[in-house]
Amino acid sequence: MAVCARLCGVGSSRGCRRRQQRRGPAETAAADSEPDTDLEEERIEAGAAALCGEWGGRSASPSPPPRCSLLELPPELLVEIFASLPGTDLPSLAQVCTKFCRILHNDTIWRRRCREEYGVCENLRKLEITGVSCRDVYAKLLHRYRHILGLWQPDIGPYGGLLNVVVDGLFIIGWMYLPPHDPHVDDPMRFKPLFRVHLMERKSATVECMYGHRGPHNGHIQIVKKDEFSTKCNQTEHHRMSGGRQEEFRTWLREEWGRTLEDIFHEHMQELILMKFIYTSQYDNCLTYRRIYLPPSHPDDLIKPGLFKGTYGSHGLEIVMLSFHGKHARATKITGDPNIPAGQQTVEIDLMHRIQLPDVENLCNFNELSRIVLEVHEQVRQEQQQQEDRTEDGEGAGPPTAKVREPRHEEAAALQEQPVPFVLPVGVSSRNENYPRTCRMCFYGTGLIAGHGFTSPERTPGVFILFDEDRFGFIWLELKSFSLYSRVQATFRNADAPSPQAFEEMLKNIQSLTS
Repeated sequence: MAVCARLCGVGSSRGCRRRQQRRGPAETAAADSEPDTDLEEERIEAGAAALCGEWGGRSASPSPPPRCSLLELPPELLVEIFASLPGTDLPSLAQVCTKFCRILHNDTIWRRRCREEYGVCENLRKLEITGVSCRDVYAKLLHRYRHILGLWQPDIGPYGGLLNVVVDGLFIIGWMYLPPHDPHVDDPMRFKPLFRVHLMERKSATVECMYGHRGPHNGHIQIVKKDEFSTKCNQTEHHRMSGGRQEEFRTWLREEWGRTLEDIFHEHMQELILMKFIYTSQYDNCLTYRRIYLPPSHPDDLIKPGLFKGTYGSHGLEIVMLSFHGKHARATKITGDPNIPAGQQTVEIDLMHRIQLPDVENLCNFNELSRIVLEVHEQVRQEQQQQEDRTEDGEGAGPPTAKVREPRHEEAAALQEQPVPFVLPVGVSSRNENYPRTCRMCFYGTGLIAGHGFTSPERTPGVFILFDEDRFGFIWLELKSFSLYSRVQATFRNADAPSPQAFEEMLKNIQSLTS
């Protein structure tokens, strides 16, 4: 009756309306006095009770699930599983049993590890012709030399450099990145190979020196520690040219500067070029490299940090690294010169002191720009002095410092959308006259200048000019000089710092080497 009541939409005490309509009043009254049961309802309840009893029995004494061992899986499935594991875990897996060891000899596993961990895109099946397996490539080449992959700075005195060690096909190659020829700062970077590592046979990897013009020859790589390694050429006679040092210098000058010595009329510039050739050629590609990281980025950064190439007067183009540190930004030299060596902080930008440039007519007047910058310079000096006084006298003592409002991000975005005209003041020299004629914003900054040999270094006031996402400039007031910087458009693997602290430590290390 309960089932019928649910179907008909009435309660169990009222009974079925259809039955009541067919019955008379007496029958209806008698039916209402009977228990509300139904054969179908009893059958459903009995079935439910039986199921409950069956489930209850299972919960009381559950049967153990069937066991399945990895050894029982088909080999093709094990190959797929093992190929998804890190290559460093596979040797331990091979020691579990003979079956695992036999399966791990399948080159499909190691081919996938080479591709996913090191980006090897070559057709590794061709290795079968040479008798070298993908397992050999992984173990004897890629894994063995994994610690030298990434960005490095060679120890070449004040000149430094930028080395990028990458997996290139079935080779590991160290590419030296060189700025474009002066003064074309917007041109792409140049690069040349210094060494390469590859498997010539199954026994071990072969290191070859690529320096010079007589092809690859015998070399050596020694991994000193995690973030340092050295290279050595065992056949330096391959670096010599038949025409002697004079021919070597002419060839180097054509590659380094894209011109001959007769094309360079500035006597001081000729001396600097000759000095660099004599200094750098004595190393014969026997160098020590120290790891460098790309700067970490943050959504609130003024622009994306990274590597830039910039003009430095008679020294030509050099590579700097722009990084952000709270209220300041810094440009650190990756390549350098005898005045300001590699590793030093060439420019520092105070993001708390923005400079409002005058209109174009007044901007052409160097004295007007100098007056504006020196006023901000004096303000910064007073704030620093007040901060030092408060530190010496204790917190809360001394005169209160002027509250400096940090620019909000929406204001910065608005300024970026509204570029203003920009021209260099009359009397300010620039290696590149093809600089942008509009800028987004300007900040007070200081630039590092020094005498030859990094003597009497001092920071002098200047103006940081942001042109766009990929270009910025700096006006050195004391030198009456302008440097234009353009972003290095390249993708670097294995170059991210493991933490912000590791990046800061790296900056301190490369600066201490030349201090």
